[in-house]
Amino acid sequence: MRNILIIGAGRSASSLIQYLLNKSNEQNLHLTIGDLSLELAQRKTNNHPNATAIQLDIHNEEQRNAEIQKADIVISMLPAFMHIEVAKDCIKFKKHMVTASYVSDEMQALDADAKANNLVFMNEIGLDPGIDHMSAMKILDEIREKGGKMLLFESFCGGLVAPESDNNLWNYKFTWAPRNVVLAGQGGAAKFIQEGKYKYIPYNKLFRRTEFLVVEGYGKFEGYANRDSLKYRSVYGLDDVLTLYRGTIRRVGFSKAWNMFVQLGMTDDNYPMENSETMSFREFTNSFLPYHPTDSVEIKMRLALNIEQDDIMWDKLLELDLFNPNKIVGLKNASPAQILERILNDAWTLQPHDKDMIVMYHKFGYTLNGKEQQIDSKMVCIGDDQTYTAMAKTVGLPVAMATLQILNGNIKTPGVQLPIRKEVYEPILKELEEFGVVFKETIMPYIGYNPDKLVATN
Repeated sequence: MRNILIIGAGRSASSLIQYLLNKSNEQNLHLTIGDLSLELAQRKTNNHPNATAIQLDIHNEEQRNAEIQKADIVISMLPAFMHIEVAKDCIKFKKHMVTASYVSDEMQALDADAKANNLVFMNEIGLDPGIDHMSAMKILDEIREKGGKMLLFESFCGGLVAPESDNNLWNYKFTWAPRNVVLAGQGGAAKFIQEGKYKYIPYNKLFRRTEFLVVEGYGKFEGYANRDSLKYRSVYGLDDVLTLYRGTIRRVGFSKAWNMFVQLGMTDDNYPMENSETMSFREFTNSFLPYHPTDSVEIKMRLALNIEQDDIMWDKLLELDLFNPNKIVGLKNASPAQILERILNDAWTLQPHDKDMIVMYHKFGYTLNGKEQQIDSKMVCIGDDQTYTAMAKTVGLPVAMATLQILNGNIKTPGVQLPIRKEVYEPILKELEEFGVVFKETIMPYIGYNPDKLVATN
């Protein structure tokens, strides 16, 4: 049998493993699922005869080498910074490799070796990055093949809670790593280009500069800018495009509320707070407010944020139990961001019956035969339950599909790469439709950022 080594059995691996196990008899596959937690790996095998769960410590070089040597292809679902040692072993033992993570400089440095050994090192083949690349390149290639010239490309993606499970004032629950949500937007100004002008948004302003998006059947959303929208300009062949903007989707009102934490300093991850282990939620909140001999923490908070007690923003804060004197943080030497994550986990964790939702929205503005046109491409995917989430489906399934395409010789181009070529995106996008990942495209006159154009077309 052909052996696939899957390293990491976390949340995003559930749909990936299920897909490959369902194909295992037909495709002659055996899965070795390795994780630091043997129990977690065993749960993900579902007692399937074509799967073996092992306890795998990625830092144990001898064990790691032995397992990679036995594999025909390796899938790494580890945190991004841990891929590189696996990748070097894959070069050494001449094994193909697939990850859902962004290509790091260290990974890119292996490109020549991968090509020399005729190995496919497929990266960024999850959701975002992944499905966003494939669905965007499909339409960009179609426009160019017709002779069109690109004017605008905007791309938004967000992991949200499905409407039937949306039961808090923030219209949000964690569907992915909570830490990434808390730290979103940090590390430098967001940069993008609009109508030929470079634009920058510093972190302290990021959540007050949003775009509105409407998805039929699901209502109104907002998008805030990703840190570097220009990263894929050359990759997508958009060096001359006038507008290039990538953003994150939330329900309307989330960003304004999140900005309260940013302005208070609660999202800072750069220093530990004293006595964090014994600190109450109320004491944590009070830490960011000025001293006053008589005003309560609640009054000081409202004054600091300039919100009234009948403001929905106030209700959102109350809902998180931020002023509870009896709930204890229980984390040693924790940063404000770590403590905020701990507090939010109490309120925003998906419950067993909850379903999540992925929303992706692309806008393409272009000229074709002297006419300015626009294509809006939208995708909504709803999860099945807490295990087989929309996030696990949209991250894991493209990884699994790419793995099988490489194993079967359909994806042949060697090297460290992204899924931006037809041989990759065409079969995977087509198969994803069978799993409910369907893009709906609408063609309309190009509006850009000129509202008068909209009036002229009506």
